[in-house]
Amino acid sequence: MKVLYIDTSSSYLYTAIAEDDNLLAEIKEEYGQSLSEVALPRIVSMFLKSGLQAKEIDKIIVVNGPGSFTGIRIGLTIAKVYAWTLNIPITTIYSLEAMALSSKKDTVHVPVINARRGYVFGAIYDKDNKVLLKPQHIKIEELKKELNVYRTYEIITNDDLKEFEKKSSYNPDMLKIINHFKDKKEINPHAVNPEYLKLTEAEENQL
Repeated sequence: MKVLYIDTSSSYLYTAIAEDDNLLAEIKEEYGQSLSEVALPRIVSMFLKSGLQAKEIDKIIVVNGPGSFTGIRIGLTIAKVYAWTLNIPITTIYSLEAMALSSKKDTVHVPVINARRGYVFGAIYDKDNKVLLKPQHIKIEELKKELNVYRTYEIITNDDLKEFEKKSSYNPDMLKIINHFKDKKEINPHAVNPEYLKLTEAEENQL
């Protein structure tokens, strides 16, 4: 099975092409504000490096949140265009799932993304990546209370969150992510939508 993976939920472009247990090409690069301009050209260049054409892909796995509102839309748009125009099955996953799966430590995994104003997007998974606390928008203090019941755990983040003393950087293991989710049920490309896990700032202001 040939799989395309796309994650633009942060300032990084994380994308890969894998065939069965072989990683044919991958990109792990930070682009910041220029992500919207470079994401598609870089994915195209990755196809050239892999020796495959987009129409040869059997499945697309795309991260649909949480994270950067703009970033999430970039990845989803690219993935949906490929899926719809080339009739490729597509499925979505949470960024927090990918972060937990990529951990090399045999302990409780706690992926967190800074949501500002004292909040994070966070979740808790056991060492086998089963959900202990589902992905959600949560106050940092509330998440820390949830963690009090665990003797050891690993905070996974690329954000500067001073509320957590010891943190592990997120370095996606894209082959592991792809193999874990390659059999996840496909959905209609038109039903692929962002999962922000919170209202946008404009929506909050309106309320």
